[in-house]
Amino acid sequence: GPMRLECLGNLLRITLSVEYFEDKYLSFSVVDQSGIAWELDEAMAAQCGYTVTYSNWSSIEFRASAASCHAHLEKDVFTVTIQIKTSRTPDMKNATSHLKSASCHYGPWSLRELVCERNYMEVSVRKEVPQPIKDFIRDAPEDWSLVFPEAKSEEISIWQIVFHQPEEKKALLVSDAWSAGYGLNTTDTRVVLRIPHTAAQVQLVEDQGINFSVVRSSTFYKHRWMILMVDTTVACPVGGGDYTNKTITWTVPKYFPLLSAGATSFKDVLVEAGVDLHKLSAKEMASRKYVLSNDLNAIMMKIPIGAEGGYYKTSVSSGQLGKKYTINLFLEHQWEDNKWGLTKHIFIKEIETPFEQVELAITNNSNLSTRLMNVTVGTFLPDVELMNLTIEGVTLAVPQAVQHGYIIHRTRYSNGSKAYIIQVPLDAPSIKKEYVRDNMRAYTLNVTLAFITRPSKETFTVPVITVSAVRDAVLPSVRGFCDGRNLHLIITHGNVDQNWLPFISDWHLTPEAAQKYNYSLRDNGTHLAISVPFLSPHVNYEGFHTSGIKASLYLTLKDGITLANRRDFSVSCRFSPSELIQCLPNGTVIITAIKMVGIADLDISLLVLRDRQCKPSLVTEKTATFKFSVNTCGTIRKFNSTTMTYENEVLYFRPGNDTPVYRLAFVCSYAVKQVVDVRYESKKNPLPHVKPGFGSLALSLKLFKEKSYSEPYQESEYPVVKYLREALYFEVELLQPKDARLDLNLDDCWATNSQSQDSLPQWPILINGCENNKDSYRTVFHEVNYSLRVEFPQHLKRFEVRMFTFVQNSTLLQE
Repeated sequence: GPMRLECLGNLLRITLSVEYFEDKYLSFSVVDQSGIAWELDEAMAAQCGYTVTYSNWSSIEFRASAASCHAHLEKDVFTVTIQIKTSRTPDMKNATSHLKSASCHYGPWSLRELVCERNYMEVSVRKEVPQPIKDFIRDAPEDWSLVFPEAKSEEISIWQIVFHQPEEKKALLVSDAWSAGYGLNTTDTRVVLRIPHTAAQVQLVEDQGINFSVVRSSTFYKHRWMILMVDTTVACPVGGGDYTNKTITWTVPKYFPLLSAGATSFKDVLVEAGVDLHKLSAKEMASRKYVLSNDLNAIMMKIPIGAEGGYYKTSVSSGQLGKKYTINLFLEHQWEDNKWGLTKHIFIKEIETPFEQVELAITNNSNLSTRLMNVTVGTFLPDVELMNLTIEGVTLAVPQAVQHGYIIHRTRYSNGSKAYIIQVPLDAPSIKKEYVRDNMRAYTLNVTLAFITRPSKETFTVPVITVSAVRDAVLPSVRGFCDGRNLHLIITHGNVDQNWLPFISDWHLTPEAAQKYNYSLRDNGTHLAISVPFLSPHVNYEGFHTSGIKASLYLTLKDGITLANRRDFSVSCRFSPSELIQCLPNGTVIITAIKMVGIADLDISLLVLRDRQCKPSLVTEKTATFKFSVNTCGTIRKFNSTTMTYENEVLYFRPGNDTPVYRLAFVCSYAVKQVVDVRYESKKNPLPHVKPGFGSLALSLKLFKEKSYSEPYQESEYPVVKYLREALYFEVELLQPKDARLDLNLDDCWATNSQSQDSLPQWPILINGCENNKDSYRTVFHEVNYSLRVEFPQHLKRFEVRMFTFVQNSTLLQE
């Protein structure tokens, strides 16, 4: 069940199952003999003899001393009643109560008993009633009250306690001692003093190299008409733990001087040890490789780190994940001396080893066939819980991360440890996709997991960065062509170039830069179209022949972040040499010389004509333009019977050299006299004849959002809501076959009130390929032109219809 009770000597232990109380807020109260529940906090628990702690990952412990404040002690049986409240909220609203009462037998009591608990020290001393002292007892009760007015409340009660400090003695009445956090109570036979480890009167005293928390005190109580005193000194070791060679060594001095003041002879009666308040036999200790030694001055326990009986718990140091081994040791030492008689000293010591850093495994188990990133983080100890995830700078609780497409599993192993499995679809927005090479893309999961430890509430983060390579890259492809004056590149986007940038050489081709040079740059999301004029600074001229000039445009797509080259494209065409020369009727010649690839040191501005005084009127990076009259610049004129020709050359001379390294000869011809006879006649062409045939055609009918026909409605957007007389833009396309000789013609088109094309009523939109003359708002046809999306305009028909509805006798018809 959720609670387990144990009577362990002078302690009652109630163990709660963490699994039963998981994700709940707890409060503990003790119920006195009057039925009043006193809610415990840390101060009250230490003052009254209660301890609440996690014993390991799976349980919470409540311990109560036999002499605790609210225990009912009758003969050798003490009874403790506890109330546990659980709630889902910290304000403890709608709490569920669990009431548990337990009785334990304990006895016989020693003359003096000392308990060193986790949060308090306790000393219980048997009352000794001496013979009356002469002249101390008054004959009249009122005399006693006059002398000791503070000590007249009960027949048997503690009156005051005196603390012995090195500098002074400090006396406190019972009420003041309670206010200061000390616990005092008395029974018919015993006086009990309980001191929190944090109390003001605690002194640190060293013995045999071990520090002790010590409180020296004398407690005065009255018995009938007598004031009696008992020594209530208590001492508990606060150190004594050592860690060497993967072994814990706990040393406890046997006879602490302040506990044995005035005694001259000692004898051990009992030395027993164990774990978690359970005593272990010598055989059990040997099986666990524990060693218990008892010499003249000290008791020593040696425990291998990691041995049975202890457990590892998660620890965090400077943000680093680690672990500590924890074991809750128990020691009972009974001895006799010639002052106190039998003393029982019980030690409960939780020992924790130093921080040990842990390397955390992150395993990539991605299943690429299902396109799922799959990462296992861990293992973790059972006291670790995943708290949140930080994705692209946004911190999300686990349920929120699940809503964002993250699948989170927690797997448990037989030893109690756990691991977390994070699964994310490859196409999730938070997965970074990067082209690597060939047809390979790298998918990167970058998420930071935040964890919390229970119950210590330490937090730490684990960055998870895993990369999976997938052969699913679709590279951009290109189609290049030229017309009379331009070079064109049309790039079809793949799935890797969304952030790639177009460069010509090292020049970034932006829309602004393209506009500056009168280039055309268009991107519709699926295609990137670039058009560059033949005479442009970014065109390379690679060959010059009478048959034409070879011009090439080289384009590089670069990574938008690293600027690494990703893809190279080019188009080369031959242009007519006539593109370089204009022979105007008035005798003016305009010649453009181009810089050829291969003449690296050619300074285009130093080009000249035969008359070296004739220099270019316009110079760009790769062209020089000359404008001159045929009668100047060394032009040579030649005649024949019908033609007058003018010849000249564009030349380049290296400095100090009269032999040109560049020569471009050109000729302008003018007709001296020319008569042209033109005769024509008309001829009737036969009417086109269409031969009927049969075949398989693939057609599509789409509804578009605007007159531009750029964005159709997607399937997820239907049904589309429109108002009366609002325009509907339809497009019918011949999908297959892709034959430029085919034309698409529409015959009849009609609307129905349902999805069935044969249902009634019907209204014709097109009749024999024409609009319906009876329609108040006639169908409007729209011209289809060539574009990146439209390869064959004759394969499409577009028309516009005004929204209408079917009515009958002024009643709206609906399906």
